[in-house]
Amino acid sequence: MKSSYTGEFNFTKYLEKVVDTETILYTGRVIAVRGLEVESEGPRSVIGEMCTIKLRDGTMLHAEVVGLDEKIVKLAPFGPTKGIEVGCEVVASGRSLMVPVGKNLLGRMINAVGRPCDDKGEIVPETYYPAEASPPSPNERTDINRRITTGVRAIDSLLTVGKGQRLGIFAGSGVGKSTLLSIIARNTDADINVIGLIGERGREVLDFVKRDLGEEGMKRSVIVVATSDEPSICRLRASQVCTAVAEYFRDQGKDVMLMMDSVTRFAHAQREIGLANGEPAAQKGYPPSVFDMIPKLLERSGTNKKGTITAFYTVLVDGDDMNEPITDKVRGTLDGHIVLNRKLAQAYHYPAIDVLQSISRLSKRVSGAQTRKAVGQLRTWMATYQENETMITAGIYAKGNSPQVDIAIDKHEAIEEFLKQEEYEPCSIKDTLDKLSVLTGIEIPQEEYVENPAEFIPTTAQIVDAAKQVSSQGQGN
Repeated sequence: MKSSYTGEFNFTKYLEKVVDTETILYTGRVIAVRGLEVESEGPRSVIGEMCTIKLRDGTMLHAEVVGLDEKIVKLAPFGPTKGIEVGCEVVASGRSLMVPVGKNLLGRMINAVGRPCDDKGEIVPETYYPAEASPPSPNERTDINRRITTGVRAIDSLLTVGKGQRLGIFAGSGVGKSTLLSIIARNTDADINVIGLIGERGREVLDFVKRDLGEEGMKRSVIVVATSDEPSICRLRASQVCTAVAEYFRDQGKDVMLMMDSVTRFAHAQREIGLANGEPAAQKGYPPSVFDMIPKLLERSGTNKKGTITAFYTVLVDGDDMNEPITDKVRGTLDGHIVLNRKLAQAYHYPAIDVLQSISRLSKRVSGAQTRKAVGQLRTWMATYQENETMITAGIYAKGNSPQVDIAIDKHEAIEEFLKQEEYEPCSIKDTLDKLSVLTGIEIPQEEYVENPAEFIPTTAQIVDAAKQVSSQGQGN
């Protein structure tokens, strides 16, 4: 009997199963469970290799090799240790964690091992990327000379971001880090958002997806989730999984916006694993491996010859201390930092960006000459007001004593209004530069409204050539 079905059948996932099947298995058995770690005798394995622990009820628990001590293999399980007993079989996979990637990830939420966790069915991947990978070599990185817009006036004007730049958002708890990320995710002109929610409360995950990101933002986003109740290895690997997903889309020639909340919880996860594995505590309880892993993770974003990853990493500043070890390490690694101020948040100044404490190291490279001039003028007024704020608010300063202070006082309220922005108030780059021009009285030409205003700015060599031409014409006359 002939089948009437004439359509094509997708055998891809079945072929991948056959290819991935190991014909030789290395096995071991559990001999102890110590806190966060499971110890087994065997199997033959290497650091970072994925293994499976078979429980008595048939459950398969993923675990990763995090330490070796002669014949003892130390494993970090990707789930609760409940149900593990001495003698449970441990099977090595022969490979490290690989992330399924492809365009089908758009609009989906995945967990720390790249599997869907949004009840929308399985994801058929196009290929696999390693969760841990080396950053692009310096020779592979392209120049950052194009601006990316975030929809946040304070950032797009005073802290302009280039495509492929990496910035940190530093703040204490409850000052507005997640809200700022959601504004950027909704309004950026990047092609794709990859968002890592690392160590978040379970309630906040759905809040971020439904309330902050919204349906439109979700269509071009991939969310990687590891909640605070999950094991430390999940929080650690979720940070690397979202980076791997961003790397895939970058290799497809896309401009990717990577947002990770937060690097601090990534560091906490590695601290728990390192201390459980016998590492000595170094700076404020953090083992040396934490400070080794942070730059390896952050350096993976940026540019390569195919595309860009513009990255925003939030850092939870313990006790609002900007010099604590993780904050200091991240700040020294990235291309700029945005500091959120608790006093501004308490005064209902949102986003609570402390402009004078923040810096974008590449802003001058991706802004036009007149824009830079306007930004410099605005910063000067803000700095002058801040230096004299105590005298001004106390009524000690007498108007007329200093023209610079007088104009700073006159402009203060308008500057505050310019920097404030409601959560659902998107602002295009045109509106931002128009408002900046009106505020400072400096005309910004239309050429500087484009993505790469630097291409309209003459280089030193071009200026010299033009001067020579004018000189030779004068001599000829």
